[in-house]
Amino acid sequence: MGENQIIVNAYAKLNLSIDVLGKRSDGYHQVSMLMQSISLHDEVSIYPSNGLTVECNNAAVPSGPDNLAYKAAELLKRETNYEGGARIVINKNIPVAAGLAGGSSDAAAVMLALNNLWGLRLTIGRLGHLAGRLGSDIPFCLLGGTCLATERGERLTLLPPAPHFWLVLAKPDFGVPTAQVYDNFDPQKVQKRPNNRVAVKAIEAGDRELLLQGMENVLESSTFRLYPQVEEIKELMYRYGVEKAMMCGSGPTVFGIARGKSHASEIVRRLQERNGIFVQVAETI
Repeated sequence: MGENQIIVNAYAKLNLSIDVLGKRSDGYHQVSMLMQSISLHDEVSIYPSNGLTVECNNAAVPSGPDNLAYKAAELLKRETNYEGGARIVINKNIPVAAGLAGGSSDAAAVMLALNNLWGLRLTIGRLGHLAGRLGSDIPFCLLGGTCLATERGERLTLLPPAPHFWLVLAKPDFGVPTAQVYDNFDPQKVQKRPNNRVAVKAIEAGDRELLLQGMENVLESSTFRLYPQVEEIKELMYRYGVEKAMMCGSGPTVFGIARGKSHASEIVRRLQERNGIFVQVAETI
């Protein structure tokens, strides 16, 4: 193990709410979202190297320039004129294409680690600005915690920690293209919108029940039409007694808020009886 090795945990995120407010002139959608870090994480190890390489224990993750972590490292090199390199090793625990920002979280972890390893001394604000050029979720993954995200998701307002939740994550054995979900989004088909103003007040007051009332994800109206299996998982969560169930991001993962750790473990046991579903207990952090 090299003396200068840096190991960083790359935490998954979920959205406690998502509202889509319209389309911007640049083609992106205007959103208002509450974002939350959770305990499920990848482990990213960085080693000094002359070249730039990415390795991952999950064959579904690209190992070259198509990898978001590679792009993050390449961007830092280019913007700072750094001449060295790095060997990036990703131990993947977050499911791929799950709506949990696994790739974005790995990229954020790489930016933080290389800022240290390469002695770049970039501020978190500068890193966040660069991260926003790569993906809307990466600036949040740099900060973590609980944030209100606006514009296309990259403008962040840091909030106090949200009330603690024990979570059950359930992902079917397929991915959902985010672009397809947004292209299929029809505001007229949204039945419930989140109340982010109330939800932010609930977080600031530490009011768990009020927060649960404000949480909704309008993208469910699109994903459920395209992939009804995702809605079926949400219905199962409620059948098993969760306080709230919602889709993560654009899907296909669904999270359920359990009544406690033992209740979460019981739901996982029941969901594991169904083939083709990744299930995991996690908690907000």
